[in-house]
Amino acid sequence: MTAPAVPRPSDEADRLAALQSLDVLDTASEPEFEEIVEIAAAAFEVDIALVSLVDAERQWFKARTGLEICQTERSIAFCAHAILKREPLVVLNASLDKRFAANPLVTGEPYLRFYAGAPLILPGGQAIGTLCLMDPEPRFRFPPERIQLLSFMAGVTVERLVARAKRRRASHGA
Repeated sequence: MTAPAVPRPSDEADRLAALQSLDVLDTASEPEFEEIVEIAAAAFEVDIALVSLVDAERQWFKARTGLEICQTERSIAFCAHAILKREPLVVLNASLDKRFAANPLVTGEPYLRFYAGAPLILPGGQAIGTLCLMDPEPRFRFPPERIQLLSFMAGVTVERLVARAKRRRASHGA
């Protein structure tokens, strides 16, 4: 059984075109992104941190720590909800949130409870994914200064994605 469809952003076509223009989907691991998730996991004391890119029907992880899989269906992606907003999405206990309580990532491995995802918003305004934190332990609060730090780290991630795309275009003579 597939999870119910997640609403799509109103700029979905432009968002997907912007994501494709980065030429990053399905590329190898890179230290500049692995570093971000390692720092995020340590700083926020979570088991899982991801640079998640939301494609048309899947979310794919450019970088990950604490999770073996490298992608999921978009229909079960918490990050697909997070890209609908400009500010971070924080779910203190997913098992108590009607959007996520029946999600297979909540009801089964890795038994997620806590989620915080800051959208990765390109200079053109398209939210292409998130820098997200996940943990099997629920949280009772996630203070504003933590939200601000996550947003800042998402901004750094976007800067690195844009710089990477520019380097690739320059090296390919495009």
